[in-house]
Amino acid sequence: MAFESSNEVTLGTSGVTFADVISVARYSSKVLISSEARTAMLASRTFIEGYAAGGVPVYGVSTGFGALANRHIDVKDRTQLQKSLIRSHAAGVGPAVEREVVRALMFLRLRTMTSGRTGVRVELAQMYADFLNAGITPVVPEFGSLGCSGDLAPLSHCALAMMGEGSVHDASGKLMSALDAINAAGLTPIELEAKEGLALINGTDGMLGMLIMACADLSALATVADITAAMSIEGLLGTDRVFAPDLHLPLRPQIGQAVSAANIFALLQGSGIVASHLEGDSKVQDAYSLRCAPQVAGAVRDTIEYASTIASRELQSSIDNPVVLPDGRVESNGNFHGAPVGYVLDFLAIAAADLGSMAERRTDRMLDQHRSSGLPPFLANDPGVDSGLMIAQYTQAGLVSENKRLASPASVDSIPSSAMQEDHVSMGWSAARKLRKVVENLSRILAIELVTAARAIEFRTGLAPSPATKNVIKALREVVPGVGPDRFLSPELEAAVTLVQSGKIVDAAKKIVKSLN
Repeated sequence: MAFESSNEVTLGTSGVTFADVISVARYSSKVLISSEARTAMLASRTFIEGYAAGGVPVYGVSTGFGALANRHIDVKDRTQLQKSLIRSHAAGVGPAVEREVVRALMFLRLRTMTSGRTGVRVELAQMYADFLNAGITPVVPEFGSLGCSGDLAPLSHCALAMMGEGSVHDASGKLMSALDAINAAGLTPIELEAKEGLALINGTDGMLGMLIMACADLSALATVADITAAMSIEGLLGTDRVFAPDLHLPLRPQIGQAVSAANIFALLQGSGIVASHLEGDSKVQDAYSLRCAPQVAGAVRDTIEYASTIASRELQSSIDNPVVLPDGRVESNGNFHGAPVGYVLDFLAIAAADLGSMAERRTDRMLDQHRSSGLPPFLANDPGVDSGLMIAQYTQAGLVSENKRLASPASVDSIPSSAMQEDHVSMGWSAARKLRKVVENLSRILAIELVTAARAIEFRTGLAPSPATKNVIKALREVVPGVGPDRFLSPELEAAVTLVQSGKIVDAAKKIVKSLN
């Protein structure tokens, strides 16, 4: 949600940006390969071709793979070795992962190829660019990666498509054979040569692509959470004084907390609701879910910042095994292990789950007549006849509960594979898959708080909300009606979810609060 698309992305020998990845993955930007990258790939390919023709044992060039690494492969069999690797490793099962995930995965693997450290031919790298530019998306099943030795199965399904095998979706989303899609695009299936099969599957590209998109989405949702918190504070007759700048950075130098506090404080400026109870209010302090909103949302922001740092480092990496060094040496390594990425994927899931948990507590408080400072039960138009938003909170609670289950870390697990050669794995792919679900659920949780808080504010008749929250409610009311007799609620909640995910809620608030982060 946080980045706009560009028309094209040019790959050189160095890293790429978050915006580049999201532009290609989500917005189908064109991918170009620079002359610098082509030169680097040609240089490293020369070394590989020399090893392939000789008798010196080089892992993945003249030997088998994994637990079969000690098996010498004759020169005449070395091309078949690469084909067999891809066919056998394309062993995923389950539903196809999302188009944007596959495109991110392919783009990041291509970025490593263009670094000149993998030893692949320029033609192979160009084939990946051609697939991306033609909108051809290999079918990648959800299950198959352990997040070590790279995302082997997902990457193998992509490589298989380059060979004209397996299934793909074309640019319109139509399912077809890879060969038919290649022919329709005017391309020719690639014939893998020495080391190339291995170079296509040794990387953290799948989990990294999902991490980058999650960081972008969670950054946007952290701002949404500040907006819905401010609205809930108004609806519950809370105070804005606890968000004053001198209570945050000077006393507790947590950067994310200061950002969220500043957001909420700015959003509440000019609120007639807040001003209405500055005197004569019997409450000494607001509940934690109101008063501590920036402490939690701020910690989420700091977690995103840390995860983004790890992702940025990974974007500068050339991950392959073996890797071709500038002096021509081909060395084995363990850089494909997904631990750095897997850990932060799990960390983000924990943070996002907690952010949603706090939002649900605010929602529940607005619906409970004993804790809502005078609001009608469940914000119903005619309590008793109408149930209002009672079951919306049930839905929200179910989403929060699911996120708590999904927050259990995947990266603490490890199941040995490849006859104990790969005896510790990261489970980073699994961490990424569940994080995507957590992020999706969080957008729904915040949408339900948005609907609830807007209705609570409107029940404060005669009192004006702040200009910022008023504009947010105006945007919401374009797709979700206000207070009235009970009606079919599900479509309204889905419309609010779409509004949150589109970024329009943040846009509406930013029209008033230009400094909103």
